[in-house]
Amino acid sequence: MNGMDKDKVAEILVEIGVLLELKGENPFKTRAYANGARTIEGLNEPLATLVAEKRLGEIKGIGEALEQKITELVETGKLKYYEDLKASIPPGLIAMLEISGLGPKKIQAMNKKLGIDSIEKLEAACKAGKVAELDGFGEKTQANILEGIELKRTYASKHRISDALRVAEPLLENLREHPAVIRCSTAGSLRRFKEVIGDIDLLASSKKPDEVIEFFVAQSGIVKVLAKGETKASVILEGGIQCDLRVVSDAEFPFALAYFTGSKEHNIVMRQRAIQRGLRLNEYGLFKSKEETRDPKLLVPCKTEDEIFEKLDLVYVPPELREDHGEFSGSEKNALPKLIEWTDLKGSLHNHSNWSDGHNTLAEIADYMENLGLEYWAITDHSKASFQANGLDAKRLREQIKEIKKINDGLAARGSDFRLLTGSEVDILKDRLDFDDDVLAELDVVVASLHVPSSSEAENTKRLIRAAENPFVHILGHLTGRLLLEREPYPMNIHAVIDACAETGTWIELNANPYRFDLDWRHWPYAKSKGVKCVINPDSHRNEHAGFLRLGTGIARKGWLGTKDVVNTLNLKPLLNQLKQKRDKPGKTLEDRE
Repeated sequence: MNGMDKDKVAEILVEIGVLLELKGENPFKTRAYANGARTIEGLNEPLATLVAEKRLGEIKGIGEALEQKITELVETGKLKYYEDLKASIPPGLIAMLEISGLGPKKIQAMNKKLGIDSIEKLEAACKAGKVAELDGFGEKTQANILEGIELKRTYASKHRISDALRVAEPLLENLREHPAVIRCSTAGSLRRFKEVIGDIDLLASSKKPDEVIEFFVAQSGIVKVLAKGETKASVILEGGIQCDLRVVSDAEFPFALAYFTGSKEHNIVMRQRAIQRGLRLNEYGLFKSKEETRDPKLLVPCKTEDEIFEKLDLVYVPPELREDHGEFSGSEKNALPKLIEWTDLKGSLHNHSNWSDGHNTLAEIADYMENLGLEYWAITDHSKASFQANGLDAKRLREQIKEIKKINDGLAARGSDFRLLTGSEVDILKDRLDFDDDVLAELDVVVASLHVPSSSEAENTKRLIRAAENPFVHILGHLTGRLLLEREPYPMNIHAVIDACAETGTWIELNANPYRFDLDWRHWPYAKSKGVKCVINPDSHRNEHAGFLRLGTGIARKGWLGTKDVVNTLNLKPLLNQLKQKRDKPGKTLEDRE
């Protein structure tokens, strides 16, 4: 049995529904697949068990046709119907689904009426004004489509760091285990933990570079080998990411690692510092020379990157800070912060359960997070204005509070120190919050988020400041609303919002979802200078999203944050004191850590 899990099966069912809609199939048929996917996602027992025991057909909403398809997927890992369906649709139509704001219905209509079957034809038709003339489209839709095409082009060769890490880390592990590899590492923007990267750079040292290159190009997950030499190879990985491996001698490794990690701006300053000291720094070494050279007789040997910094009168600069954003003056004065590690985090304060749009029950969440060794996990399901996310009204929220109390009582009874915290992700509406203060007062944690912004910078800024001034709001969630490679940040005066948080003692979230990483790392040094605290939250909608904590910490490090700058490095008791303090004395910051 292949053991395809329920999430993957659900994903394929959703895709089948979309493809059928693209073909213009009747809506009942397309909807059956979306409903089937939802049913599969909500199962309380393993899908493989239901298939093996032939009980899938007993589940409401799973008819005979769906049962056969799900069984084939689980047993073989493939589905002929799905492959044939994909093959029957022009690839250009499927590619159009990636343009934001274009759904299958619109694509089907344009294909039928204007014969559009590629992004190129779509762009030409929009520029000629033909799309605006179609029923149900209009000028605004046409302009949005052109903007979507432009965005897709801009982002074509860019990738979220989570996607890059997913394919880079197994490659790195395999290289590390190869007997001919002495040292290896990621380099480039991936090692600097940029939220969006271009290519993946890998570096290894070896006495047998050709052997390492041959081993590398034979790895699974490589779609195409672009180039292969004696010391360098370029390949395309699944997901379309280019990956370059360079193999150098072990003596060159620290210099190559520093050089290929970058950034370009950081490297320029490093080279200038070398020149000021009568030296030359390049990817091959640090040399006692006034000219560019690779002469090994002139080499100043350095076993590690630390030693290169030392020779240039600097303390080691962690890769995340190498952006020429102040790291040199900090390093000269030995004033760089000790950056946070993801293992410093004790829990999370913004997460969802199946009471709103999450996938797991409260009991499942408590069990999973306790087993991870965390101390607390706040349940902050959506408030009622987020109706599309099954938001809670005050009555359901109070029921949830009781349910959480029951779970916590059970944990205490068996001697566990782990606790679920009660909370809400409350919508920031035009003129108020989505819950009254008396409801918010009953919760441990309140995250206030802007989900429906205004197009006016002043209006968004005003709403966020008003939310920060509410003594019952602890955290502003995903402040700018950006979705990396998909949606630009909402217009707002970020410094004014940070200043308001400084005055009121409100914390700002670093949303660790890899599509968000919001607030952006570039704003954290300012927030830190104002004494505003960060909360790294995965905004999890399923248990495995707890893994986003690691990614969020990488971004926090890039924003110069240490343990004391991040609220959820606190243990449970001092955290609860801090949560109370916002209500009692607004403006008070983190006190002594226990």
